Amino acid sequence: MHGAESFTSLATSDTFTVTPVSAFDDNYIWVISQPSHSFVYVVDPGDAEVVIRHLQQNNQTLAGILITHHHDDHTGGVEKLIGYANEELEIFGPATERIPNINAPLQAGSEASLSRFGCPMTVIDVPGHTLGHIAYLIGDSLFCGDTLFSGGCGRIFEGTPEQMHQSLQAFARLPDNIKVFCAHEYTVSNLKFALAVDPENTALSNYNKQCLNLRSKGEATLPSSMGLERKINPFLRCDSPAIKHSVCRHFEVEHSDTVTTFGLLRQWKDNF
Repeated sequence: MHGAESFTSLATSDTFTVTPVSAFDDNYIWVISQPSHSFVYVVDPGDAEVVIRHLQQNNQTLAGILITHHHDDHTGGVEKLIGYANEELEIFGPATERIPNINAPLQAGSEASLSRFGCPMTVIDVPGHTLGHIAYLIGDSLFCGDTLFSGGCGRIFEGTPEQMHQSLQAFARLPDNIKVFCAHEYTVSNLKFALAVDPENTALSNYNKQCLNLRSKGEATLPSSMGLERKINPFLRCDSPAIKHSVCRHFEVEHSDTVTTFGLLRQWKDNF
């Protein structure tokens, strides 16, 4: 999964289609399109070349960019895409992070929409991976950057375990049918860890088999769904007796509250 590889349309809603374009070793740049016209938006374009190739192959015109956080593998292609575009782009991004070229800075409560589609967005503040990280909920699709992964979560580089836990709980309150579009293909490695933490989870075991089969065929494991993640993702289940017991046993402690359990679980994963 390198370079310009892209897949057939992966998920659709009533108003748009989301297609992944692969970048670097394991990034996904999500392309949001509508069948009624050629305009598209892209999410976290770390690599401009693969985006431009996708646009040219599909006769699509870039209308805008959505950025979740400042890391270069999510922003590195923005400058070149601005130069490539035939018109001024809508460039959305977190208001509290210093990211060049953003002309529509956003935070929770901001009113925003994909103007070419007439499609409103809900902005969710999700600090933890970075302090200004945001996510976009568009219809039934969640673009969560590096905060939530299928079966896992992002590393805590700038925030605190409490912040990251609260951010993930904001996602966990979303309806079951919300599709989860993460920025990396980390699912199989995340599930290996999840099974070490929660080996008796039948839903997790079945999902792991499905994902191993998909990857063996070179297919994406994403999008996931919030309903599935609540069943299989240990980082969303730190109030579960099974997860707490596993964490306490691993770290040889007698008991742990939910936030402490989350912090220890993330520490365990960091060294897994």
